[in-house]
Amino acid sequence: MTVPSLSSSAGSYPPDRVRPGALARAAAGAVPPSGLVLLAILSVQIGAGLAKNLFTALPPSAVVFLRIAAGAAILVVVARPRLRGLTRRDIAVGVAFGVTLGVMNLSFYEGLARLPMGICVTIEFLGPLGVAVAASRRRMDLLWVVLAATGILLLAPWGDSDGLSWVGIAFSALAAVCWAGYILLSAAVGGRFPGTTGLSFAMVVSVIVIAPIGVTTGGTDLLRPELLLLGAGVGLLSSVIPYSLELEALRRMPKHVFGILMSLEPAVAALVGLIILGEFLDMREWAAIGCVVIASLGATRTST
Repeated sequence: MTVPSLSSSAGSYPPDRVRPGALARAAAGAVPPSGLVLLAILSVQIGAGLAKNLFTALPPSAVVFLRIAAGAAILVVVARPRLRGLTRRDIAVGVAFGVTLGVMNLSFYEGLARLPMGICVTIEFLGPLGVAVAASRRRMDLLWVVLAATGILLLAPWGDSDGLSWVGIAFSALAAVCWAGYILLSAAVGGRFPGTTGLSFAMVVSVIVIAPIGVTTGGTDLLRPELLLLGAGVGLLSSVIPYSLELEALRRMPKHVFGILMSLEPAVAALVGLIILGEFLDMREWAAIGCVVIASLGATRTST
């Protein structure tokens, strides 16, 4: 995502999506760009649903490790990071980018383990929304801040012991902060590393950061072939496929239109959670998601 809006770009939408091949671009050419964006959103959320199903066999940190490791392996093959010619400051920025990616994924999956998928994604989406609003100088954007805040207040389990998990909300909020940091750091990394080598370098750093936690919690279960296959599927659905579709869509449509379509992601997450995971939300929760979606749509339109 670019800093001034919710529009995405090749190196800015979380966290480990790889550059597509010519075959994928040719296949996507027959689909309208808006359809590509919607398919990308659907792929990401189906990947999240598959990951949540994996939580019955592996803890979230182990699933994160499988996903990031798969993404890093693909990226290193496609764009091997080169440190020659980089300064210490360049490398430090790349390391910060990688740590942010790792923490973002880990906190999102920990939140996903404790909250319905639609709620977790809605809270996480406050990260790019906050960056878009902060970059704007229009008074109208105060309305979107109030609307988004209203959505989060509706989600908070005030005095309700059977409501949403405060720990899950905290993890999702941390993911939102990291997503905002990712957006800001991606611009710095893009200016210091050639091509996509900065992202591949960051992915390697992310694997190093997450590996001690993921391997410790996953143990020997990480070697089970069926879990490795499912983990690769999560990486494919959450990373390779959507990144490919988004990159092709961005070649054929204005970025602000892309950002508007991406604002639908919390609602799509809630629907996927309902269909795949059987996560039923009440009217208050749907209203909260609606507040964040409308705020995202508004912030995207007024920041362009």
